[in-house]
Amino acid sequence: MWDFPLFPDRASTMAGRIDAIYFAWLGIAGLVALAVTVALIVFAVKYRQGSKADRSRGLDEEQRRINRRIEITWIVTPLAIFMVMFVWAADVYYDYAAPPPDALEVYVVGKQWMWKLQHPSGQREIDELHIPVGRPIKLVMTSEDVIHSFFVPAFRVKQDVLPGRYTTLWFQALKPGEYHLFCAEYCGTEHSRMRGRVIALAAADYERWLDHGTVPASMAARGAERFRQFGCSGCHGASSTVHAPKLEGVFGKPVQLRGGTSVIADERYIRDSILLPLKDVVAGYEPIMPSFQGQIGEDQLLEIIAYIKSIATDQGQTP
Repeated sequence: MWDFPLFPDRASTMAGRIDAIYFAWLGIAGLVALAVTVALIVFAVKYRQGSKADRSRGLDEEQRRINRRIEITWIVTPLAIFMVMFVWAADVYYDYAAPPPDALEVYVVGKQWMWKLQHPSGQREIDELHIPVGRPIKLVMTSEDVIHSFFVPAFRVKQDVLPGRYTTLWFQALKPGEYHLFCAEYCGTEHSRMRGRVIALAAADYERWLDHGTVPASMAARGAERFRQFGCSGCHGASSTVHAPKLEGVFGKPVQLRGGTSVIADERYIRDSILLPLKDVVAGYEPIMPSFQGQIGEDQLLEIIAYIKSIATDQGQTP
């Protein structure tokens, strides 16, 4: 016998819910197609040329009432079905789009033609992602060049990865195993080779994988080095004489901007502040920060963001 499953394995908490919606729509579409086909055959036979079917156009009042009921039925019934499906799909979508607050973050950079991944603890991977089973995983993703799309069929998750922006995706593996990872957006000549695997491990095995070999510096520690390397500490450090915003505790909080507006200090805001410093100038400060566009890579940006996140939670001091 051939081992050729019709559908990928259901290996995440979201997979069953998404499959249920898919099969529900498939069933509805099948029933509609069957009804249309049956009606087409019945009318083709009943009103075929030469048949004795009544083709008169005159309708009495009773027939008009029947027709109105039919019209109301075929308007209200599909509307009710579509509203039920809308509410059902919206509920799944909002869960899909809202990562749990305790999710383990992994940073992803798409590049022609590979996936580069960094764990907060410092491990780096190419075209592989090791994750623990039973724990939510949140991916923070961007691209170095063109649009890519992170797609794991067994998890039923797919998200476009865009240059100049951060997009997020989350999932929770149900069982250990190796699962295909693809780029689902045509991204150039070697697009078909931009694939990898997600390796889901039991909690104990995942901890052993983290401790295997030389333990690298964490992303936050590398980010602190980048912070000094690019001279950020000269203006944003605690002992700086330059009038610049302090970064301790800022991540995730609202920031007041010149002009009276405000913005949440998330990954996008920090990225824009480094590359496009004139875009969102903090209220009470002069726009004197230089742009680092073209001087810093996406991997380094993510490390600096990880560092700023770390001093938002531990209230440490800028080096």
